[in-house]
Amino acid sequence: MGIIIAILLFSAIVIFHELGHFLLAKANKIRVDEFSLGMGPTLIGKQIGETKFSLKLLPLGGACMMGEDDADDTAEGSFNSKSVWARISVIAAGPIFNFILAWILCIIMVGWIGYHSPEIGAVETGYSAAEQGLQAGDVITKINGHSIHLWEEITLYNFSTKEGDALSVTYERDGKTHTAELLAKQLENDSYARLGIVSIGERTKPGVFGTLKYGAYTVKYWISYTFECLKMLLSGQVGINQMSGPVGIVSVVDNAYQQAKPAGMQVVWLNILNIGILLTANLGVMNLIPFPALDGGRLIFLFIEAIRGKRIPPEKEGMVHFAGFALLMILMVIVMYNDIMRIF
Repeated sequence: MGIIIAILLFSAIVIFHELGHFLLAKANKIRVDEFSLGMGPTLIGKQIGETKFSLKLLPLGGACMMGEDDADDTAEGSFNSKSVWARISVIAAGPIFNFILAWILCIIMVGWIGYHSPEIGAVETGYSAAEQGLQAGDVITKINGHSIHLWEEITLYNFSTKEGDALSVTYERDGKTHTAELLAKQLENDSYARLGIVSIGERTKPGVFGTLKYGAYTVKYWISYTFECLKMLLSGQVGINQMSGPVGIVSVVDNAYQQAKPAGMQVVWLNILNIGILLTANLGVMNLIPFPALDGGRLIFLFIEAIRGKRIPPEKEGMVHFAGFALLMILMVIVMYNDIMRIF
């Protein structure tokens, strides 16, 4: 059951991403030749109007085929016949729809169980927070000048700090604002450097407008979390062998299902919802990376076209995207191999 849920969850996220491309293409009167879920040979296909809707053999993504690589910019309804800004809107719509989906899921999550406020529940001895006089009940409002709305944001800062790193923390106590410089410390038996503060643990349920607002804050947190993971990957703090692809995602969702099942279906769906938020926010960020073959890579070429006033020769752009796609396929094989080895 967990594996089926994983496949359905991943498929729904991919469909929503491709739906963004599809709807903006239709809004700009661009012909969509095929809208597909998965890769490889077609299992089921149905022609509706000018578009063929297909289900492919391998559940590893999807596509909204608009003839982007067609050099002909005179054919009626072709992608390249439209203005550069229309094409930019179509390509950008996929990642943007991922963030919209993440926001919708976060609204459901916050409306259902609330959010963790950035209020300190306890201060641990031996760490910088206790040394600087922070107390239970203090509410952290900023770290290094950046506004804090959720406890998870504090956790993310703590997650990215090393022994001896200093954080400027602004907090409120009895209506007054205070600032303290906290140093991350890694004491004996600690697996990472810490500030020495603990959440109150309870969740706050906001009203209707608060749910919309804190849903947006939660999306922002997951986007920041994804960027932090990318930074750690690029800096060598984590390796490719720690990345997960579709196989790893299925395994994670299945494990979450099996562990949450004894606690009841409400806990199961909360876990699945949380994973869904992470996945769709992650897919949105990853697709905006300016790498060939990804939406971000295509956007770079379109922005260059907008600046210089003419297209980069299609054959040259095609070669760059083909090379990027080949590299992505190699990376996918490596990640999939690592996922399979972790399972067995």
